[in-house]
Amino acid sequence: MTGEIPYDELRAFEGRAAEETGRGKDPVNRPMIRHWCEAMGDTHPAYGGEDPVAPPTMLQAWTMGGLSARGGRFRAHDELFALLDGAGYTSVVATDCEQEYLRALRPGDEITYDAVIESVSPRKTTKLGTGHFVTTRMDVLADGELAGTHRFRILKYAPAAAEAETATATATAAAAARRERGVAGGERERSRRPRPVVNRDNAGFWAGVAEHRLLIQRCTGCGALRFPWLPGCNACGSSEWDTVAASGEGTVYSYVVMHHPPFPAFDPPYAVGLVELAEGVRIVSNVIGVPYDKVRVGMPVRLEFQRVDAELELPMFRAVDDAGAGADAEAEADANAGTGTGVAEGVG
Repeated sequence: MTGEIPYDELRAFEGRAAEETGRGKDPVNRPMIRHWCEAMGDTHPAYGGEDPVAPPTMLQAWTMGGLSARGGRFRAHDELFALLDGAGYTSVVATDCEQEYLRALRPGDEITYDAVIESVSPRKTTKLGTGHFVTTRMDVLADGELAGTHRFRILKYAPAAAEAETATATATAAAAARRERGVAGGERERSRRPRPVVNRDNAGFWAGVAEHRLLIQRCTGCGALRFPWLPGCNACGSSEWDTVAASGEGTVYSYVVMHHPPFPAFDPPYAVGLVELAEGVRIVSNVIGVPYDKVRVGMPVRLEFQRVDAELELPMFRAVDDAGAGADAEAEADANAGTGTGVAEGVG
């Protein structure tokens, strides 16, 4: 059971310190910059050479405590969480973060930081459950000068457990019933696929899909190809670009076989592949035309566009003839195609 907390009581925490005068365990340094860039595949020249700067997105990295952590939080933070826990909002999920960069960080900069509870929302109901969003703002200083801010938002909530269990049981039973019925022709009744998030950075990609073209961004500054779509070039930093259409040929670079959780739009198990296109970039999509347990690294595949419902068409990759199984296996594999996240087996 959850209780209603008077909102004035929650708002009283806004502005209270969550941490004060914290100190980075290390100054800004070249090895951490190098490791970060190698892990992220970021080759921008500003992050190397004689006078490097740190990638701006490393802002929080300089404040993190590592495996030994950095000690407890301030009383205000503990009191707020105790209040929410006591009212039944015992689960927590990170929802998003925002960063603002005010000054470049360079090797040798000494990092200090302060954190404050910036806001606590009124009670909200989400698909996860009912609870309150808590936003913490961290001000990061370099040698005493404000270098940037980091806002981190979480949801403290009471999970909608009963509804989730019911939905999972219903989806599992429906998927089992469909498999037992073996509906003729491989057509299966199912819920709609999740809709892709289309924004100004990727609208051109989805416009290409509507025309049965898989478009790859190409930097007009250095010629580097990139996928997925991004507003700027990782290689040279240019924001200018055009597109090239993929040939459609590729190979399976890695893959997973999805088993769980059951979701009404998909029938597990099914294969999700990381496909390396002939142009050199990689894309995550379904591998179709073969049973899920026949997908292999290095398998040649070819692009095709499949309509999954009346409103949505998606690029998928079909195993070429000499890599797959017969027509019956193709029908079964295509009927089970889906994309998602969950418990998987795979290689990579």
